[in-house]
Amino acid sequence: MSYVDKILQPDEKVLHKAQIHWLVYLPAILMLIIFGFGGIFILVATTLDPIVGQAAAAFGFIFSFIQFFRAWLTRYSSEIAVTDRRIIFKEGLIRRETTEMNMTKVESVNVDQSILGRLLDYGDITVRGTGAGLSPLRMIQNPLAFRNAVIAR
Repeated sequence: MSYVDKILQPDEKVLHKAQIHWLVYLPAILMLIIFGFGGIFILVATTLDPIVGQAAAAFGFIFSFIQFFRAWLTRYSSEIAVTDRRIIFKEGLIRRETTEMNMTKVESVNVDQSILGRLLDYGDITVRGTGAGLSPLRMIQNPLAFRNAVIAR
């Protein structure tokens, strides 16, 4: 059972659930391509000692796996939801950090999308409320649906 489902109040309904975009894996993919396949290229296409190529390939695969695992953990352990009463943002697996804002306190929802964000449907969301706001939610998948769920309440 997810964190959001556990903390729902009686008669509270989830209007929209969001998640971090899959593009969070891009650094791991790029690291794999650059170091992993670069090491294989050194191993096959150059006259350098094969140990150099093997070390570069191993370095690339190990660190890209670590980067992939970190991205997966971030995506897996983050929950973002809009209910009919509040906005809920939870991150962390062992050490949990949650932020909630009552819908009556929401003043505006800002969506920031780059050109690539528009093409791949992700963006950063900042919810501003009376007195304070939520820190920017980065790389949210389908940010316009999230904004519409908040505004349509």
